[in-house]
Amino acid sequence: MTKRFGAAVLRSYESRFAVEEVALNTGPADGEILVRIAGCGMCRTDLAVRRSAGRSPLPAVLGHEGAGVVVETGGPDTGLGVGDHVVLSFDSCGHCRSCLGAAPAYCDSFASLNLFGGRKENAARFTDAAGIALAPRWFGQSSFAEYAMVPARNAVRVDSSLPVELLGPLGCGFLTGAGAVFTSFGAGPGDTVAVLGAGAVGLAAVMAATAAGAVTVAVDRHPERLALAERLGASPLQAASAGLPERIRQLTDGGARYALDTTGSAPLINDALRALRPTGHLGLVARLHTALPLEPGTLDRGRRISHICEGDAVPGLLIPRLTALWQAGRFPFDQLIRTYPLADINEAERDCDAGRVVKPVLIPAGAGR
Repeated sequence: MTKRFGAAVLRSYESRFAVEEVALNTGPADGEILVRIAGCGMCRTDLAVRRSAGRSPLPAVLGHEGAGVVVETGGPDTGLGVGDHVVLSFDSCGHCRSCLGAAPAYCDSFASLNLFGGRKENAARFTDAAGIALAPRWFGQSSFAEYAMVPARNAVRVDSSLPVELLGPLGCGFLTGAGAVFTSFGAGPGDTVAVLGAGAVGLAAVMAATAAGAVTVAVDRHPERLALAERLGASPLQAASAGLPERIRQLTDGGARYALDTTGSAPLINDALRALRPTGHLGLVARLHTALPLEPGTLDRGRRISHICEGDAVPGLLIPRLTALWQAGRFPFDQLIRTYPLADINEAERDCDAGRVVKPVLIPAGAGR
């Protein structure tokens, strides 16, 4: 039975999104669920498709920070039921060494499943109104839409009393920042954390570091982002400040134990390394598009640098932790969100690109039904 619904389709790397009718031509297969999307965050990874040099197939429905309500399940072993509220996260195979080792973000098939075409099973069932195939499931979900067909392992059940329309960013952007602090760094009371870049990922890291009891410094070039970081518990520093590493060391009692760079800026990465105390750890989450020159002396005295994907998180463990912190008033991620109707997706993209909003969340028509 064909299900038709509205979705934001990107047809070329240069075009705007267009909300169109799309079709799913079968119900959920074994291990899948059909979710009515209540809200979907817009992440810069979605927008980076325009710069992917043709590696991400189009036309496609993007969106990978969805949340909503299960309306149908496939097979007896999904672990979910109709009416369950779920947050959708990234896709993974579930059987490679990384997945079996509780590191799904490093799945052997991560790139192919999430970025470059998605799962091949039943791919042709997802089409536009004319029957033209759409790229199969961006990050296992393609949730810039009223409905999404999702592998059940991508979905995390959440308390139905929570505002499900706002929870989607917990599946990627907020998960990445908070996971870096809680999982990659294991930061705790008395630790010192410097966060470079006060966007959605950086501010999630600030909130997590504050919740963990760490002394936190936030670095950004936008005064309004720094003001928000300060409200969330961080000491603010202008990125263009003279002697930035020394300023960070002063605010962290001799140097940060941990630093998280969300900018991909080589000068800031070198500043962050200089600001670390001996044996300090710098994590990078931004995708680097050029060589990274490290200046002499930045990696001495046991300092180290690593890339962090999806906050090193197991979504089924971290997302409930984040919602519990939100309920306790200790992870106020809703303060970073502005909602838009799905029909206004191009306005949301412009606002995101211009830095007028930290985290846009798109609400499909009829999401409250």
